[in-house]
Amino acid sequence: MKNKLNLIAILCCGALALYSCDSAEKSAQQETTVTETETEPAGVQAPAFNADSAYKFVAKQVAFGPRVPNSQAHTATGDWIISKLKEYGADVKVQELQMRAFDGKMLNLRNIIASYNPEASARVMLAAHWDTRPFADKDSSNPDKPIDGANDGASGVAVLLEIARTINAAQQKPGVGVDLVFFDGEDYGRPEDSKFPYMENDWCLGSQYWSKNKHIPNYTAKYGILLDMVGAENARFAREGTSMQYAKNVVDKVWKAGNKLGYSDYFKYVNAPAITDDHSYVNEWANIPMIDIIEYNMTAIDGDYFGDYHHRHSDSMSIISPKTLKAVGQTVLHVVYNE
Repeated sequence: MKNKLNLIAILCCGALALYSCDSAEKSAQQETTVTETETEPAGVQAPAFNADSAYKFVAKQVAFGPRVPNSQAHTATGDWIISKLKEYGADVKVQELQMRAFDGKMLNLRNIIASYNPEASARVMLAAHWDTRPFADKDSSNPDKPIDGANDGASGVAVLLEIARTINAAQQKPGVGVDLVFFDGEDYGRPEDSKFPYMENDWCLGSQYWSKNKHIPNYTAKYGILLDMVGAENARFAREGTSMQYAKNVVDKVWKAGNKLGYSDYFKYVNAPAITDDHSYVNEWANIPMIDIIEYNMTAIDGDYFGDYHHRHSDSMSIISPKTLKAVGQTVLHVVYNE
């Protein structure tokens, strides 16, 4: 997630400061708890999401090693993701691109797009980033070494892969086209204490590129759902500000589904500050309304709103919970199948 703190206010469920995803120095502005009157989700029963399978997908990615762009582990992981998506019957497209990072390095990146029912005009876009942070800049131990990224990266990818496996195996398919987008270069942003000068738009490189160079000209979707840090034990998901600004109706749909499916411990009716994440560029540059399901520590008192593992070496398999993966995956499947 992101480090840069934005100070622009937005009008979203009251005045909320616009935050970056990874700042350790968020303002002390309080989140807002909202009481909602829920309606029953639509009646189509989605296939069961297999949490154990998703957990294995997380572990497989971590086993490759840190998926830092230009590394062997990064290349091997991308090849594996592509092969699994093809195995699961998707129409797969790969965007190969080069983007210059804040430190001057030219990164070789790949956005991976897997489509189901590609002929359908009505589409839903599901996304995650598959790269990992190249340094543990929040850690007091070995801060210059890359992290496992079990949650920050691998968990969202694992949920998307399990959704792909489920759709392929299910007799009943969704009534809309589904595009799974795996963004690269999300986490190669400038640390706050970096010797390198400030660089605008230094995070979310793959989604920036995709938003200006879609895999299909004039591609659009009814909406998108971004999954970021969706696997930690006892994770809580608040209604993030950028999501509420651009796609409140989608937030409402997802949160109501999650609560009615029995996952109220995860999907909280709490309004959180806006962050800069892949969905920011999809909303602002690609003009597709997209929400972000992302962990938000509602009790943080030290600025670590994304958990005490965030951008640290403790972001390992030890924090991953099949229950959290199930809550997110089943909720997203339900929403897609009820379009």
